[in-house]
Amino acid sequence: MYGRRQYRRARRRREELKFYLHRILFGISVLCIIIVFAAVAFKTRKATQSVEAAAALMQASTVDVKTAAKDAAMQKQAEFSKGGNGTQDGQNEESTAEASRDGQASLIVIDPGHGGIDGGCVSGDVVEKEINRMIAARVVVKLRNMGYQAELARDGDTYVDKLERVEKANSRNALLYVSIHQNFCEDDSVAGIETWYDGSDTSRDSGRLAQLIQQETVLQTGAVSRELVSESELCVTSKSNMPSCLIETGFLSNREERGRLITEEYRDQLAEGIARGVDRYLNPRTMYLTFDDGPSEENTDRILDILQERNVKATFFVIGEYVRKYPETARRIVREGHAIGIHCDVHDYKTLYASVDSYMNDFQKAYDTVYEVTGVETKLFRFPGGSVNAFNRKVRNEIIEEMEKKGFIYYDWNASLEDAVGKEYSAERLVKNAVDTVLDRERVVLLAHDRVTQTADALPALLNAFPEYRMEPLTVQLEPVQF
Repeated sequence: MYGRRQYRRARRRREELKFYLHRILFGISVLCIIIVFAAVAFKTRKATQSVEAAAALMQASTVDVKTAAKDAAMQKQAEFSKGGNGTQDGQNEESTAEASRDGQASLIVIDPGHGGIDGGCVSGDVVEKEINRMIAARVVVKLRNMGYQAELARDGDTYVDKLERVEKANSRNALLYVSIHQNFCEDDSVAGIETWYDGSDTSRDSGRLAQLIQQETVLQTGAVSRELVSESELCVTSKSNMPSCLIETGFLSNREERGRLITEEYRDQLAEGIARGVDRYLNPRTMYLTFDDGPSEENTDRILDILQERNVKATFFVIGEYVRKYPETARRIVREGHAIGIHCDVHDYKTLYASVDSYMNDFQKAYDTVYEVTGVETKLFRFPGGSVNAFNRKVRNEIIEEMEKKGFIYYDWNASLEDAVGKEYSAERLVKNAVDTVLDRERVVLLAHDRVTQTADALPALLNAFPEYRMEPLTVQLEPVQF
């Protein structure tokens, strides 16, 4: 009896041992299968990424590059960046087209950051160089579809020293250089897009390029707009001869953002934003910044200082009595390349618009003053209160007829800081008023007043608010904005 119990216990232990062994073997088998599938998935994704980048580049190579018209726009923009005052007649267009035929800069270089042995930042199995390359390839395709000549700074998954990339772009007289990167932070909650440029060299206009690329990429993706960073130590931003910037399109350290960056759809949105930023930079809309009621003792020179620092030209519709009072400021307006026009001699609506003769006499006095002080025989004028107001209803048509007979052209406006409406708005509110009234127009005549202290305070932020616009002075060749 005792021997039978021992036998049964021994058999039970063998059966339990066999059961546990089967479970261990089963677990090992499952683990092996998982490892194999994970390895296959990783290799498949790597292959897919390579195929995606290669396909994008193949697509780029088949796009017809139509650069003639774009070259003209690019060369024109380069002229403005170097301090041009805008097209005064047909000569600039002719020289622009001629420069294009002579082979002026037209190449846009898109740099996929890192490459080869330099993978950049890594999070799990996501490597920065691969994300950079796929986004960059899509940017090239989109730019070529827009008609630009665009190339990658490196081909395939190769390592090319960053200085070598920039020097190659310099040697080819490239028009723009945009480097694409991913970010990383120990704090994994940090996310968003930031763009770096060299703010110490204003001649290249890299800040406007960075601002437009940041603005358009955030708009396309809905990502957090972190900041524009002025950094003169980066190789890309400091060693390039052309306008350049470096965009960090996201944080691989942020789980949610990393999840978006590995999707084809999100990378396409990033590429679309970068390409649109480049296009907006090279094809800016036009804004005519105009100042009424000056010159003034306190504010006009402040405004001129800011415009000179930013290399921006504007139009000043002056009042005769103030030109006589501040003649040196009026001469400075002309000397620094701004346009000057007549507003009135004395800003008194009732007297000014009492009759056609009253208006004409006032205008002539102001005109003579401007000519005597500045030597300018201007053909530009602006009605006090605009061409349509409560004081000139009975005489406006006759005034316009008389003025046009004499060859003068009046300019109203289609956007305004609203800095002369009787309310003391803050500088921030004035900028908001301008942004709210511009309404994304292709051509904007913006009304401001250089006798208002808050307007001078607001001017730096105002100029920063419109990177998609090129600032030009009004000329008689332009079709005027009129009410």
